[in-house]
Amino acid sequence: MPVREYIDDLSSPDREIRIAAVKRLAEMGNVSIEPLIRVLQESGYADARWYASLALSRIGAPAVSPLIQALRENQDPGFRRYAAAALGHIGDTAIDPLIGAMKGADPALRGYLSAALCRIGTPALARLSELYAGDDAELRSCAELTLWGMGEEGICAMVRSIEEDEKGG
Repeated sequence: MPVREYIDDLSSPDREIRIAAVKRLAEMGNVSIEPLIRVLQESGYADARWYASLALSRIGAPAVSPLIQALRENQDPGFRRYAAAALGHIGDTAIDPLIGAMKGADPALRGYLSAALCRIGTPALARLSELYAGDDAELRSCAELTLWGMGEEGICAMVRSIEEDEKGG
């Protein structure tokens, strides 16, 4: 079955058909990425967007760069929420590209990138703590806001970073 038919199945009223489509699209990998991103951008159907986001997260690392590029180009908040959710569910492999995309990004985009890092959670803490202690003021500010957004876990990482800096200085 071609990608287009599985994409159409994401809007099926039958949940089992949607789940099967996610599985097949994820298995198809790279050829599914752009059509899935188009669903996030164009579908008015929340379930189709959610299932497309799920399929992208299951594709994993190959979807990271195209999703970040689409986030830069498309300022629609609905699209950005679903794209950030997909990136957050991809996990560890998305951490460095998400952080890299923060450099020079507009504040709204940074918010979505930060939300993806917050969704990743614990695996992102060490990298964010490094940035928080680093010399790049822009990325330090992004790391600080993201760590705050992570709640207790992120705030504790900030405190540890400050304590380590005081011991070293």
